[in-house]
Amino acid sequence: MPLVAGIDSSTQSCKVVVRDAETGALVRQGRAPHPEGTEVDPHAWWEAVQAAVAEAGGLADVVAVSVAGQQHGMVCLDAAGDVVRPALLWNDTRSADAAQDLIAEAGGGEAGRQWWADGVGLVPVASFTATKLRWLARHEPANAERVAAVCLPHDWLTWRLAGAPGLDALRTDRGDASGTGYWSPRTGAYRLDLLEQALGRQVRVPVVLGPSEVAGQLDPAAVPGAGTILLGPGTGDNAAAALGVGAGPGDVVVSIGTSGTVFAVADAPAADPTGAVAGFADATGRFLPLVCTLNAARVLDAAATLLRVDLDELSELALAAPPGADGLVMVPYLEGERTPDRPTATGALHGLTLGTSTPAHLARAAVEGMLCALADGLDALTAQGATARRIILVGGGARSAAVRRIAPQVFGRPVVVPPPGEYVADGAARQAAWIALGGAEPPPWTLGEPEEYVGQLVPAIRARYARARNLITEREAG
Repeated sequence: MPLVAGIDSSTQSCKVVVRDAETGALVRQGRAPHPEGTEVDPHAWWEAVQAAVAEAGGLADVVAVSVAGQQHGMVCLDAAGDVVRPALLWNDTRSADAAQDLIAEAGGGEAGRQWWADGVGLVPVASFTATKLRWLARHEPANAERVAAVCLPHDWLTWRLAGAPGLDALRTDRGDASGTGYWSPRTGAYRLDLLEQALGRQVRVPVVLGPSEVAGQLDPAAVPGAGTILLGPGTGDNAAAALGVGAGPGDVVVSIGTSGTVFAVADAPAADPTGAVAGFADATGRFLPLVCTLNAARVLDAAATLLRVDLDELSELALAAPPGADGLVMVPYLEGERTPDRPTATGALHGLTLGTSTPAHLARAAVEGMLCALADGLDALTAQGATARRIILVGGGARSAAVRRIAPQVFGRPVVVPPPGEYVADGAARQAAWIALGGAEPPPWTLGEPEEYVGQLVPAIRARYARARNLITEREAG
């Protein structure tokens, strides 16, 4: 049985899974942490890859490997291939003003947003690579002048696995390229004019590969003990997660991790001028309209810290309170927010009374507030034509019994929770199996029976949340 490996280089850690290419059966796995922060030296990711691969037993018996990575991160390389500065990650909001400038330069207002949506399927916000390049040009001109190539986290790691053979060997895929702000899912081509507009000049960018094209071969010096291994094109984390859970038409994936994402596989690209829906490409040749929030699982962490309980106890408390928490509402903008685009907003509690001043009510409000923010994303997605017959709930937050049981009351649809796993790494491994085995589609893996949760929609939860959300304003500068 040929074995393949999938690498998930996420915000918080690196995960490696080794699976049977034909059946998807898990053989072994490894994990290593990443540094905290919104800017990270990419070499820390490389060290984590090596540590996670070692913990997974190495790659000596593996025939192919693919890397999935956190989207949008700006990795700048100089002419020698050295990293110019620490990478700015997707959750770094310092380029919010740059995003507004790019919209203004396209005409501003609705016209400017429509221009960007038509051109690259998204409207600039602080998360996207293009806005980070504009920030770099404005605030660190000496570093900007050194940049010879710009790539994304998964591109850089694939390149390192190949032995860093030169800037011309940088490779990426449609899914990750579609989150830069200078590649068009509709045309399947770079918009180098937008890259130049952001940075002020032209630089190298990775070649965009098709979903099952080979990116090269692993350099044996990069991973001790490895043999001849094909490198897949890799992809962004959300596209890999869709591939990992086998999402199909009518499925909407809600991922509750460091970020919260809501996305669906579609046959046509999206172009939402409001900017709520990013019109990404997926890892199969189709499209992946997606909504992303900055605040997801860490809302639960924050509530648990506030109540001095662990996450299991937080879940028990939440389920002890009634649906709607008797009117207590949490707006969970704890790190600002990306959707809606309020980078300097803060969170808030509304409806606090003597009766709702209990740990159970606060726990319930935290779970419902986080889910309501994601349900706003679901509304935006369906407004763009996505079909949502069921919700596939994944990510660390999906381990919470309260999240699983409350989600149908907020989303108003059946909720399916796949067996616990590393869905992003699994998607990368499935892509690796695709290039190893060939074929028009990825191999039809079945990774276990999911659990299904159903429940009645409770409209009052969303209605109260909407009223509270609309009261939120931006922080005062300074």
